[in-house]
Amino acid sequence: MSKVEIPSKRILVVEDEEIVADFIRITLTEHQYQVTNAVDGESAWNMLNSGSRFDAILLDRGLPDMDGLVLLSRIKGHPDLQKIPVIIQTSYVDLKSVSEGLAAGAHYYLTKPLQANLMLAVIHAAIAQRVESDVMQRGVQLAGRTFDFLDVGEFSFQTLKQAHELAQGFARICPNPDRAMLGLMELLVNAVEHGNLALSYADKSRLMLDDQWDEEIERRAVNPLYRDRRVTVRLTKTQEEMHFLIQDEGLGFEWDQYLEISPERLFDPHGRGIAMARITSFDSIEYQGNGNTVKATISLPKLSMDKTTY
Repeated sequence: MSKVEIPSKRILVVEDEEIVADFIRITLTEHQYQVTNAVDGESAWNMLNSGSRFDAILLDRGLPDMDGLVLLSRIKGHPDLQKIPVIIQTSYVDLKSVSEGLAAGAHYYLTKPLQANLMLAVIHAAIAQRVESDVMQRGVQLAGRTFDFLDVGEFSFQTLKQAHELAQGFARICPNPDRAMLGLMELLVNAVEHGNLALSYADKSRLMLDDQWDEEIERRAVNPLYRDRRVTVRLTKTQEEMHFLIQDEGLGFEWDQYLEISPERLFDPHGRGIAMARITSFDSIEYQGNGNTVKATISLPKLSMDKTTY
């Protein structure tokens, strides 16, 4: 899969410390980002409501007029703004504070003092994910109704592009397509990247910071060691639940470390996807064996039947 093209790179930086704001502006403009700065929460909120458009928001948690989470809550509660990825920068490094922000809808947390390469990697990933999500949601809306009639089916795929397309089809028949699609994407993409292509957690951290992740994916996809591996998905649907059984041909991983948001990985450039999928997309996630098989379950709404007298 080729690197996601970002059509625009407009960033709203909400930061009152002039030195920090200058560092962010200089770093981002050197990488062709368009930066707008707001010195407090109300100024940022007014900009967002004035019609100005932004592709991501870099938000200081400790603003002079409000807690950054208050502004985050406003953004996520606004139908026209809620999809903009918000990255919080903070001096608070405890798990409780970070968990509160993630639960409120933050895409990511960066700690001060900011590291330029990590900040750039996280902002790029946030915008790319938003672009991918928009494309996939349009795909879900356009997808055919074939899966509606499916109770049991087995599917097989190899590439990240195929993972995207299959996630769209599966999401189409879920009670909440948008939420289901994010979780399905996480599990299907993991099966390719970390399963069949044998890329470790440490590999991804290093490659993301070096801006080499997409190139390495492309190299491994044509490597004879990995290119013939496939991921299988078995979908089973009953009146009460949908089950997705996903199995790759990799060696597995220590999956129990990733079901919860870990304080040791809070500020890595990735690593929260499985935990967020478990929390937001599925009613349960169950890894089996060495971790190369996972079962994700979604409960279906109960059908109400009115009693009719004949």
